[in-house]
Amino acid sequence: MLQQEIPLRGFDTYEAPEYEKLQECIHCGLCLPYCPTYRILGMENDSPRGRLYLMRAVADGKIPMTKNFVRHMYLCLDCRACETACPSGVKFGELMETTRGQIERVLPRPWYVRLFRRLAFGTILSNPKWLALVADFTLLYQKSGLQKFIRRLGILDYLPDSLNVMEQMLPESLPPKALRYELKEVTPARGETQRRVGFLSGCVMQLWFTPTNLATVNVLARNGCEVVTPAAQRCCGALHAHSGEREMAKALARHNIDVFTAADVEAIIVNAAGCGAFLKEYAHLLKHDREYRDKAEAFSQKVKDISEFLTAIPLQKPQGEIRARVAYDDPCHLLHGQKIGQQPRDLLRMIPGIELVNVKEADWCCGSAGIYNIIQPAVSLELLERKIKHLQAVNPDIIASGNPGCLLQIGRGVKQSGMSAEVVHPIDLLERSYRLAE
Repeated sequence: MLQQEIPLRGFDTYEAPEYEKLQECIHCGLCLPYCPTYRILGMENDSPRGRLYLMRAVADGKIPMTKNFVRHMYLCLDCRACETACPSGVKFGELMETTRGQIERVLPRPWYVRLFRRLAFGTILSNPKWLALVADFTLLYQKSGLQKFIRRLGILDYLPDSLNVMEQMLPESLPPKALRYELKEVTPARGETQRRVGFLSGCVMQLWFTPTNLATVNVLARNGCEVVTPAAQRCCGALHAHSGEREMAKALARHNIDVFTAADVEAIIVNAAGCGAFLKEYAHLLKHDREYRDKAEAFSQKVKDISEFLTAIPLQKPQGEIRARVAYDDPCHLLHGQKIGQQPRDLLRMIPGIELVNVKEADWCCGSAGIYNIIQPAVSLELLERKIKHLQAVNPDIIASGNPGCLLQIGRGVKQSGMSAEVVHPIDLLERSYRLAE
């Protein structure tokens, strides 16, 4: 919430959106058909072009940062589909994140909102022990039968929308706690060591998708990689930056740069699209930091999505047959942020028995978008329903996507629509094929 009676001043000089980049928009409108919020809401101010107009108006001092301005900035999914469509190469993601950073530094938030943000971003997401504790409580919630009891009584209907959405997105069963400890700090290559790589295990991935992390490391090891998964690594900071908490994001970035630099690896592998996109932009995040800007540039150059990395090396061909119709859905920050769309499909096509089917609007956001489905549940749900409609049209046995938020969001839609499709990361299928051939 924003206190309506306090109109905010314009941008100040600390990390304001770069004016030259705001001017790069030529107002052609080619981004409009690709912007999900514009297509749903039909408002110019909820299009990339409209939001850039608003940013420039604040920068020029024509309007203050009012509640209405803030609402349009936070209705943006930050999916960056506009960047793919833009003929002028406008860096919309950078401009949106710096704008939100300005908002959060000067915004008069109510005390309970400040407390929530401090708890969520400053404590839980920034500290692996606190995040693990949340996962432990969630596991207890499921295993104790409390989840079934609450759902059966319809208690969720009386909760705030944000809490309701969070509960609905939970997987049917979280991985057992013991499974987390199977991911070792150093996993040796199978056979001759050809490469030494680092692995970002992530926050949500390590706790909610532990088997996928193990599959990622196993696939790398099968293909001659010694894999270093530093225990000291922390959250990449993407959710912080997307929500305007740039100083917290910078602190996490510096920490991770130090940890992976000490690991002395030739590449840093990521299996979460949102994390990978942000890691590749550490250089931009820390460009004003004299001590870390060069380190950040070197770090970002090493970051590779798992599909990007595997399709660039001699890959052991998977032999195990998986007879299934597979629909691949593009995570926004993989396709639009990292410009990676073909590589995951190439990996899936390598697997014997898989029929890869084309899905309409596979390049559209599913509505997850970090924590967007929590803070903007209505728009998020409309996007999810649109996504599920297109997936139902091709009747897949398996839906594959390379980002935890997408897997949770699409999994929620599959469950609520009555579809029987399995929702997995592409690397899970690749590892499954390897294992079937053993």
